Amino acid sequence: MYMRKVEHIGVAVKSLAASIPVFEKILNTPCYKTESVESEKVNTAFFQKGESKIELLESSDENGVIAKFIEKKGEGMHHIAFDVEDIEAEMKRLQGEGFVLLNEKPKMGADNKLVCFLHPKETNGVLVELCQERK
Repeated sequence: MYMRKVEHIGVAVKSLAASIPVFEKILNTPCYKTESVESEKVNTAFFQKGESKIELLESSDENGVIAKFIEKKGEGMHHIAFDVEDIEAEMKRLQGEGFVLLNEKPKMGADNKLVCFLHPKETNGVLVELCQERK
C-alpha cells in the first residue's frame, strides 16, 4: 500500500494572525499547533477536523516560496499532501512513472514529517506533497 489518505491540504496565507481565527470559525475547532520550518522559510498553523487536517502557510521571508506563490496567485490552496507508508519507495515509484520530484531525498517538514514534493507541471497544476510520519 502506497498512498494511504489525504494527510492535509496546505493553504497559503499572508498572515497567520489574521487567518487562524477565520479557520477556527470555519472549522469550529482551535488551531492545535503552530510551527516554524526555517529550511522552507515558512510558519505553519494546523487544524484537525476528524481525520482531515488543514495547514496554513505564512512566509517568514519576503523571498520565500510562499511569498512568491501569493505574489503570483494570491492566497489560497497551495498543495495537497498524501500520507505514505514508505516515502523513499513512493518517490522511486513515482519517478519511474515519469513524475519530476522537487527534492531528491525526503526532507524534514512540519508536523514531524519527512516530505517530498512533485512538480506541479506533471500533476495538472496541483503541487503534491508526499509525507511520512517520522518514527
